[in-house]
Amino acid sequence: MDSLDELLHQAERAHGHLCAGQILGVRMAILGCRRLGIEDPRGKDRKRLVTFVEIDRCATDAIGTVTGCRLGKRVLKFRDWGKMAATFVDLASGRAIRICARESSKVLAKEMYPQMEDKNQQQMLAYREMSDSDLFTEQWVRVTIGPSELPGYKGERVVCSLCGEGINFNRFVRRQEKTFCLSCAFPEDRYYQPIP
Repeated sequence: MDSLDELLHQAERAHGHLCAGQILGVRMAILGCRRLGIEDPRGKDRKRLVTFVEIDRCATDAIGTVTGCRLGKRVLKFRDWGKMAATFVDLASGRAIRICARESSKVLAKEMYPQMEDKNQQQMLAYREMSDSDLFTEQWVRVTIGPSELPGYKGERVVCSLCGEGINFNRFVRRQEKTFCLSCAFPEDRYYQPIP
């Protein structure tokens, strides 16, 4: 794996800027891979790792940069829980570790650099230097990933009886011998509403 500085540079290029969240994400991913014994997540170990992220912020882009996990490869899974946390799953061993940023790290950053008024700058410096135990909590967890969630899964592709759009990976509902996409089956849960 590349050095912390090199990974931060790659994360900055991929995300567009470097911030405290990017540093947390890079360090979180390094720690997760290290705990699982995954030395080269973007190379020889790339088919071993699945990562679940719990926030749609800067750290998620950094985690993807370090691990090589991407939504399009079906190895980055997003759970919108609003937490600065990620779970790293080793498909080869079945082991998984959930790593969460400690809220206390913000206070510690302020204590480390009280002369700095800019909170982001305080955190950026401190998050490079803090120990893993000051930055994160770690918990070994069990994650069950079904075959339809894995890369390369070739599931049934069907067409929605109402909107006519194609649906992949069993993301449909059957009612009264008709097939509906989740958007048509549960219109109240749509993230969009059609304009007539």
